[in-house]
Amino acid sequence: MNTFLSLHRNIKIRLLTSFISRFVGNMVFPFMAIYFAKEFGTATTGFLLLLNVMASLSVSFFGGYTSDRFGRKRIMIIAQLIQIVAFSLMAAANSPWFLSPEITFVMMLLQSISSGFMNPAAEAMLIDVSTKENRQFMYSVNYWSVNLSIAAGTIIGGLYFNSHRFTLFIILTVTSLFVFSLLAFFMNESNTQSTSKDQTANINRFIRDMSKSYQTVMTDHRFLVFCLAHLLILSLEFQMNNYIAIRLSREFHSLIWNRSVDGLTLLSWLRVENTVLIVLFTLLVNQWMKHYRPHYVLFTGLVLYSSGYVILAFSNHWLLLFFMIIVSSLGELMYVPNCQTMLASMAQEHVRGAYMAVYGLVFQGAKIIGSLGVIIGAFLPSFGMAILFTLLSCAGIYCFYWSIHMKQQKIISKMINT
Repeated sequence: MNTFLSLHRNIKIRLLTSFISRFVGNMVFPFMAIYFAKEFGTATTGFLLLLNVMASLSVSFFGGYTSDRFGRKRIMIIAQLIQIVAFSLMAAANSPWFLSPEITFVMMLLQSISSGFMNPAAEAMLIDVSTKENRQFMYSVNYWSVNLSIAAGTIIGGLYFNSHRFTLFIILTVTSLFVFSLLAFFMNESNTQSTSKDQTANINRFIRDMSKSYQTVMTDHRFLVFCLAHLLILSLEFQMNNYIAIRLSREFHSLIWNRSVDGLTLLSWLRVENTVLIVLFTLLVNQWMKHYRPHYVLFTGLVLYSSGYVILAFSNHWLLLFFMIIVSSLGELMYVPNCQTMLASMAQEHVRGAYMAVYGLVFQGAKIIGSLGVIIGAFLPSFGMAILFTLLSCAGIYCFYWSIHMKQQKIISKMINT
């Protein structure tokens, strides 16, 4: 508790606003695909959701650079104002007096754009105001709150999205106003390097400076190797909702405690088990990890995490699957905070927003590999997919090792030169 209270005020505000936003957002957004599929059809919905992702990803590069140039707080406030407008109109378009799926989608697209604009600034701000000593704890608490908010929000949304959609959008709007007040009146600007004096520069200068920022990031080979490492490892997690979900639905059917259980039911149980373990043991594992070297914890966590998904790729023994979720969850709790701490140490101060924007590509790339798993799984047997998951894991772990090795080589070179 003392460690949490000692965190910078910006961190505590960000943890609170992130939890609230995710909690309320997950009452709505996980179910929007179903909503649009009913209104526009499955194929059109797939295209619209892809457009959403691409718009958010594209704007994130602009948001990352502008947060470096004009400050984190200003960008976050502008983005939050856009979200308030988007949520208000989404509520109006789903009211008892007016219904418009078209307006709902346009506002959802606007909300995705604002999120892409805000996220690099928010992530860079956490790095700005944290220290090497408290970053692992900060990211552990953040990871705990993210999992708790997603689980709780999704449960409530599943119960009330169809019957009380208008009410949920109203709650989303009111919550956005509350988050805006916290950002505007209680959060401090963390980017002391922002160049607000150059705000009147012309568009050509702006584009040239933005290009230089991203050139700096893209020539940081250690960072790029790190991103590839995390992309490969994270892609295993996205297989849970893709290949693994399909495989279990086709192959698994068993009696568990005298109850007939199919693959989708088992999958939901495994997800609940993972969420409960993350929520209950995040802070405990964080305290335990302090006794060991971060790199040992990182690689041990990566091995445990990966092994869980390798077994999930082919096994139909439910006891083994439940056990491997425990193993995988422990690995997740070990590697994620260390991975994010590594990221924070790599992001150069004057272009942190740009680093966070490029890092956002990791999640989109992992989603793509997750989707490809479904295609490849149609041709490979489950044991072949387990081998493929093993290769992905080994490649990811090696890239993490190489990224750390590059840092050590850089330190040695500096010592020799001096």
